[in-house]
Formats: sequence, C-alpha cells, structure tokens
Amino acid sequence: MKTDAPKEAPSKGKPGKGKPREVRLTGIGVAPGVAIGPVYDTSEAPTEAPRRSITEAKVEDERGRLVAAVTLSRKQIAKLRNRISVLPEEAQEEIGPLLDAYGLMLGNSRLIRGARKRIETDLLAAETAVADEAEAIAAVILAAKDDDKTGLTRRAAEVREIGRRLVRNLTAQPFRSLKNLPEGCILVAEELRPADAALLDPSRIAGVATEEGGTDGHTAIMLRALGIPSVVACTGLTEAAVRGDMVALDGASGIVAVHPTPSTLAGAKEKLAAFARERAKLAKLRRLPAKTTDGELVELQANLEIPQELPLIAQAGAQGIGLLRTEFLFMNREDLPDEEAQVAAYSQIVEALAGDPVTIRVLDWGGEKDMEALAEGIVPAHAGPNPALGLRGLRMLLKRPELLEVQFAAILRVAARAPQGAVRVLLPMVTIPDEVKQAREIYDRVARRLRRRGEKLPESLPMLGAMIETPGAALAADAIALEADFFAIGTNDLAMYTLAVDRAEADVAHLYDPLHPAVLRLMQFATEAALRIRIPVSVCGEMAGNAKLVPLLLGLGIRCLSMNASALPRVKQAVRALDITDCARFARRVMEQSDPARIRELVSEFGAEKA
Repeated sequence: MKTDAPKEAPSKGKPGKGKPREVRLTGIGVAPGVAIGPVYDTSEAPTEAPRRSITEAKVEDERGRLVAAVTLSRKQIAKLRNRISVLPEEAQEEIGPLLDAYGLMLGNSRLIRGARKRIETDLLAAETAVADEAEAIAAVILAAKDDDKTGLTRRAAEVREIGRRLVRNLTAQPFRSLKNLPEGCILVAEELRPADAALLDPSRIAGVATEEGGTDGHTAIMLRALGIPSVVACTGLTEAAVRGDMVALDGASGIVAVHPTPSTLAGAKEKLAAFARERAKLAKLRRLPAKTTDGELVELQANLEIPQELPLIAQAGAQGIGLLRTEFLFMNREDLPDEEAQVAAYSQIVEALAGDPVTIRVLDWGGEKDMEALAEGIVPAHAGPNPALGLRGLRMLLKRPELLEVQFAAILRVAARAPQGAVRVLLPMVTIPDEVKQAREIYDRVARRLRRRGEKLPESLPMLGAMIETPGAALAADAIALEADFFAIGTNDLAMYTLAVDRAEADVAHLYDPLHPAVLRLMQFATEAALRIRIPVSVCGEMAGNAKLVPLLLGLGIRCLSMNASALPRVKQAVRALDITDCARFARRVMEQSDPARIRELVSEFGAEKA
C-alpha cells in the first residue's frame, strides 16, 4: 500500500509551528461510506509470555491452570455470544459460526489435548504449551495443499486467536478495551479481531481504519454488516495518526487522509453529503408501494431475530414480518419459557406491527444452535457426527410434542387479539408431507383444548405453513402443498443441503453458491407447486435481500420477499424499476443455463441494463 502527500499541503512542522502536513494513505476499503472525525487509537500489548519449563512436581498445577484458563475463555465467548444478539442479522451470521468454532476449540480439541500433552511429556508451563501447540497446528494448516489459501489462512488465524486468548488468560494480560469510545471518532488500530468488532457500537463510531486485515476476513465482513465505513491494510497508519488527529476516511476507495487539507476535507464532506442523500432517497421509499412499472405489487417483509429490531423494521417500511425466529426465547436460559411468557413475547411483536402480518416460525433448534434449556433429555445437536442432518427443526418438535403444544397455544392466544389472518405459523425443516400432517393434528388438538378451557381463538385458525429448505422438501413440494397453507423458501439452508456445503466452514465456503442451477431448479419446482395449488409462497433467505437477484425471483413467480430490514429499501428500489414481463423472460433464460458463472454474468448484465 502506498503513502503520499498532496503537493499543495504545507510541510509538516513541529508542534506549534504551522498546520501539520496532510498524509494520505491507501488501504483496502471494506465497508462503504465516508467518515470524518478525530482519531481514537487503541492498541493491545503483544501476547507474549516467557518460555517456561516445569518440574514433574508442577505438572498437576499446570494442568489445573490450563483447565481454569479454558473455563474463563468459555465464559468470555459466552458473553460475546450474548453481545451479538443485538447486532444486525448479517453480523450475527458472520460471527456466530466463528464463536461456535472457538467453542469447539475450547472443548476436547486437538489444541487442548496437545497442550495438555506438552505439559505432561515436555514439562512445559501451560502458557508455553498452549503457544507451541497453537503455532504447530497453524503451521500444519498453512502447509496443506489446497487451492483455497484464504480459507487455510482463516483457519490458522482462528487457532492462533484461541491460543492467544488462552495465553492472555493464563498470564493475566488485559485484553483491548473498547469501552467509552468518544462519539464520532475514527477508531485506529494495528489490527481489529472479529471479537473486537462485535463489541463496537455503530451509533458511536464514525469509521474504522487498521494497518492489517483483508477484504474477506471475518472482521471486514463484520464491519460491513455493522455499516461502519472502514479501511483495512493501511500501511503506516498508526505511525501517521495519533489520538486526536483529524481524519477523513473513504470506505469505498480505501483512502485515509490524516490532517486533511481544506480541499480534501471539502471533498470528503461532499461525498458524505452524497452518501447521506442516497440514504435519504432510499428512506423516502418507505411510504411508497413496492410496485413494478407494469403495476404488479410485491410484498416486502422483514425477518426478525429479536424484539429489539422492531424499530429498524418500522424505519424500513416493511409490510410485516415474514419470518419471526422464536429461538431468542429459548437461548441463554436454564428453563423453558412457559405459555404465558411466550404469549407476552409474541403479543409485544404482533401489537407493534399494528395489524400487519406476522409469520411466527416455531422453534428451530439444532445444527449450530446450542440451547442449554433443551439439552436435557435430547442428544445435544452439536454432539452428533453431523449436526445439520440430525435431530433439528420439526423433527425435534415432533419428538418432543409438549414443546410444540406450548408454542402453538401461545401463538393461537395471541392471534385472537390480532386482525383475522394477521398471524401465521411456520414449521421449520420440513422434509416430508407426513411431518406437516402430524404437526397439524397437534395444532388442531391444542386449539380444541384451548376452546374447552374458555380461551378466545380466531374464527379461522392461523395458516400453518412449511419451510422449504431441503432438496427433499422442494422435490416433494407438490405433495407438501396439499398439507400446508403456504410455503416459505429458506434459500440459505436449501443451498447448503443441495450443495453439501457449510458456508461457515472455511475449507468449502467458496463452493457455497445460491445461484447454482440445482438450487434454482429446486426453488422453481417448489414455487410452481405452490402456484399450481394457489397457496402463498415467499422467499426468506439471503437471496430475498439481494437487490440484484430480485428480477430473477420475480421472474420465477415469487411475489413476497422477507429479508433483513436494512436490505429492504434497496430491494424496493429495484422492484419499482422492473417490469414483470422482462423478469419472466430473464428468468427463463437463466433457467436454461447449467453454468453458475454464466448465471452470474446474466444477473450482472440484466442489472446493468436496468441501472
């Protein structure tokens, strides 16, 4: 990366002798936007501990120290997990799997076993054993023959990060503090780790600039999700900028100007104003209908992870909640929420929507989710050899119908207080028609029981829908449509199961592609099955929030999209520029393709034509 200074800038003088000379640094822009503000530099002392050997008499003590450090590290990761529950959905999806990986490494992992062996066999102190083992594992990972060098680098960094955390806890070295950052500051650091990024408050920080990092790292993805204008890999930054220095940062071009000249500052302010105007333009769409140029209405809804996101949904102008994830009620607690607790939680959300539709997905436990209150009596989802294919979603609920009954009862009681049809119920991880049939029998049984006890229920029970997120469900969609009242296509899991790729696994993440022809054909099959029998069908995965993919989804026949609230304005802007006939013609052309790369080209070309 280069460092240069504009010719018109005065030479940098000593303190008190004229204005400092502007220094312009070029890094990698990883989160768009412009930020102007004073530097707040933060550093962290290197994780260093003198190498120490021990006598055999101290082995037990060192093993105890290692256990204590592991326990403390687990608690720290648990606190981070609680912290990310208030972050935007994209940020949670990025750091959640990473925290899961950290948790696994703090279990009976190669790292911990290896460190323990080094203590016992090589007679090394715990911190030395951990540092040596982490570095040895990282070296093996980096030496592997694999075309995905980025993935290998990430995996090695993850091992080193847990090693670093353990060593700091073993030696009582403090971690970087990001509390009480001045409002409107530009955070400057040598490096910002994902765990650090999770602690940032986007409402206080104007921008972030670091000396290290890359565009595909966990931290970069986190910063984009948080919406903080950011530049990484900015060589010479910490030498050029100290606390209090004025900085103008462009997260798109990667330019960081320290001590900006009046002309540089004016240009940055102009870009900042343009960025704000673009956001204001999108905000004006809030009250406009999502209607194509030929008059076709498209329903744009929001996904909701936790109740704290409700204000964001209102600001985005969503036409209801297309996917209310109820896992927040079950996480970070030792007991299960009873019927009254669930009624209170759902009522808060349904009342806030003031009659707009709310689709409540019943508990989807399993795979990457770890809920202490549910572990007793069930094989923990993360303990199986293949969690994604184990006891999760509707499978688990049918095995433990009492959970489903309580949730159904709460939803039915809340639906009675809302306008008819405003509440819908969604079943996760459906694979065969009989699962929907069994769930409906429980649903009807709960309704009868509530009526017998005198509870007021809607005249017609809320619609009971099925998530289409496995190839089996998509291929059996015509049969499932006979049992379900509506479909919601979850493109994230559908792509994962179709391609046998976990996008959180660095070794194979590059193979994850929702535009793979197999994924698109399954979506098309499920959509057409729903349209034939005239039941509603929506898309609620990440594809729904990608404005570039809106023409394809509309062309396939989708008329309801549910997404992260922050994506909704741009999706609405895209809808209002499209013609349904053009979209249908485009979709037919895409579905004729067998090469994902060609499909991406067609998507880009169509977007360029409409721009």
